[in-house]
Amino acid sequence: MFYSPQSEVSGLPYNPFKSCCVPRPIGWISTVSASGVHNLAPYSQFQNITWDPPTVMVAANARESGQLKDTTANILETGEFVWNMATYDLKDWVLGSSKDMAPGVDEFEALNIPWLPSRHVQARRVKGSPVHFECRLTQKLHVPGRSLDSSAWILVAEVVGIHIEDNALTKDGRIDISRLRPLARLGYRDYTDVSHSYELTEFTGRDAAGISHLHETLSHQLQNGDDNEPL
Repeated sequence: MFYSPQSEVSGLPYNPFKSCCVPRPIGWISTVSASGVHNLAPYSQFQNITWDPPTVMVAANARESGQLKDTTANILETGEFVWNMATYDLKDWVLGSSKDMAPGVDEFEALNIPWLPSRHVQARRVKGSPVHFECRLTQKLHVPGRSLDSSAWILVAEVVGIHIEDNALTKDGRIDISRLRPLARLGYRDYTDVSHSYELTEFTGRDAAGISHLHETLSHQLQNGDDNEPL
């Protein structure tokens, strides 16, 4: 199938777009308003950008009315937030905090979520989450949408504090991903958790032979000046 989103719909019962970009890390973001009201909500448009300095981004859509969600409003007001690793053990709280509560509702209080103070920012950390990033806003970009709720703010922030629980590490000092089972968003209402991983270190078999042939072909072209010959 093929369709042009600018002028067509897929014809499928559900929009397939977000189900193609998977899995997406959960940005479980805690913030606090300028007046001191705390907020916690998960976002599935979240990712790291670079590691030096460590930098992350979160994209948050608007409400159906076009009004900013509390997370966005708080970050734009204060310039701070905390990313909390969402894990399988915490999935009920993650789901609970995803509900669109009225502005001004403190999800920590409403859902009885234990919390810890941060060191560099005012936003709380979720107690029980094995990893936290304390973040300060560095860039912001508004992306308009075709409807009020499809517009989004892309918020880029430097990570100024990283908390990792000692028991979240393996004996050789790596994050124990398979045991922590971080949550990720799929399409529709589907989620997954990372319970299995494997390491890819080098090409083998036909892949290695193919790469070797590509290098030989490129080297031959460069030596003979055949830079217009397609590879």
